[in-house]
Amino acid sequence: MTENFWTDKYPEGIAAEIDPDQYPNVQAVLKLSCQRFADKPAFTNLGKTITYGQLYEQSGHFAAYLQQHTDLQPGDRIAVQLPNVLQYPVVVFGALRAGLVVVNTNPLYTAREMEHQFNDSGAKALICLANMAHLAEQVVPKTGVTTVIVTEVGDMLPPLKRLLVNAVVKYVKKMVPAYNLPSAIKLTDALSQGRGKPVSEANPAAHEVAVLQYTGGTTGVAKGAMLTHRNLIANMLQCRELMGSNLNEGNEILVAPLPLYHIYAFTFHCMAMMHCGNHNLLITNPRDLPTMVKDLSKFQFSGFVGLNTLFVALSNNEGFQKLDFSKLKVTLSGGMALQQAAAERWKQVTGCAICEGYGLTETSPVASVNPITNIQLGTIGIPAPSTLFKVIDDQGNDLALGETGELCIKGPQVMKGYWQRQDATDEVIDANGWFKTGDIGIIQPDGYIRIVDRKKDMILVSGFNVYPNELEEVLVALPGVLQCAAIGVPDDRSGESIKVFVVVKPGMTLTKEQVLQHMHDNLTGYKRPKQVEFRESLPTTNVGKILRRELRDEELKKLGKK
Repeated sequence: MTENFWTDKYPEGIAAEIDPDQYPNVQAVLKLSCQRFADKPAFTNLGKTITYGQLYEQSGHFAAYLQQHTDLQPGDRIAVQLPNVLQYPVVVFGALRAGLVVVNTNPLYTAREMEHQFNDSGAKALICLANMAHLAEQVVPKTGVTTVIVTEVGDMLPPLKRLLVNAVVKYVKKMVPAYNLPSAIKLTDALSQGRGKPVSEANPAAHEVAVLQYTGGTTGVAKGAMLTHRNLIANMLQCRELMGSNLNEGNEILVAPLPLYHIYAFTFHCMAMMHCGNHNLLITNPRDLPTMVKDLSKFQFSGFVGLNTLFVALSNNEGFQKLDFSKLKVTLSGGMALQQAAAERWKQVTGCAICEGYGLTETSPVASVNPITNIQLGTIGIPAPSTLFKVIDDQGNDLALGETGELCIKGPQVMKGYWQRQDATDEVIDANGWFKTGDIGIIQPDGYIRIVDRKKDMILVSGFNVYPNELEEVLVALPGVLQCAAIGVPDDRSGESIKVFVVVKPGMTLTKEQVLQHMHDNLTGYKRPKQVEFRESLPTTNVGKILRRELRDEELKKLGKK
């Protein structure tokens, strides 16, 4: 299959190539967009909207604070541990303008997970929500973090509403455990200190790292994918091109329920939609469906970016079914496989078909998408512009169209490599720039790609990667555990859920409740098992490696799916 194979596979209106060198860095895109769309709404959350002009102004205040009131230098890493609130884009773009590298961090991480990520990235600064500050109190002394900034949910709201929202969160809902971080500064104070101060605008080269985005690995240790300015700009332009003429500049309202700290939402809402001056509705807690539906009822949104789990939940919600979908013209799905039943139900409720895409943290993340004008359900669409796919066998040989093998991707959005892990980088990116995905797939003669299976043992829970080795490392630390294994089992709600198998040490006892409590204490929500099964032994190879595949096959047989 030649590189020219893809050129005629793009529908009319979508170019086969983009220019990843159109802008020197993310800062240049931000500045241009905020000037072009200064009066257009950029982000809305909790009833407050900020324009692109205000985003640039406030991110400038934050950048000035970092430059003039801290010891941070260009290239230093800042961990951003925030949900979808207005503070997120202000802080992220401010940090980039100050020349810092953003380390996106899940605000639901446990202390153990935070400690690993902060130490591995070498983060020198942390900005977190007050709700998680008690964990920061435990973790920061064990890391190189010297600057801590704390924000409350309502900090970007008008004064009276800010007071009310923060009081409700803290005293009524009791969602802010007590913490003691004497050296921390409030974000509101940091913005005040930076206001009116000049910013020395960073001007990094295209190949320099903009974001460290952590992803799991087959070793179970989270690795930082180095996403450069060029990677993010390329994927931003690819996303825009794939939208074709369906999304107009400065006139669209996009729903953003997926967390911005996840690369899928980050690239789409903070990059692609920023580039075309569109309006993003930030949903802080998509699990709170009644509040989400109430927020959506105030807008005639034209785009929705979600994943299978959320589509199912909303389609079955009576309040959501009554919303006005007359302007909805684009629904994008990624992060996990889209089930056909979910896609059909969503279209029935909203009148809008879902375009499924595919990507990985290592590809910034969008690698392929179903064009809006030509959707093939059950496929992940065609490659993004300037992107090539191929399929290889176990020996690395290229396979023909229609043959099943490991998917490999080449394009300007493929990461620079894993942070401080050259060996791991060399395992997945070859000398010619091809990235091995670990996913098994087929390229059809029409250029559409179909995922068949996963080569890795990765478990996919509601769009989040979960790696069995990490779970097993945590579980084996529980006294009484002799052997253990973690697998993914089919789950109608989350795609997959986690089941663990435990062999107890002779003479000791262990209960299901003890296992679940231990996992709860050491792992964030989506990594926690739903099922525990005790066994006298686990299937192994002749050298003692536990056969997770055999355990998965047994579970599928029980469910009648094999």
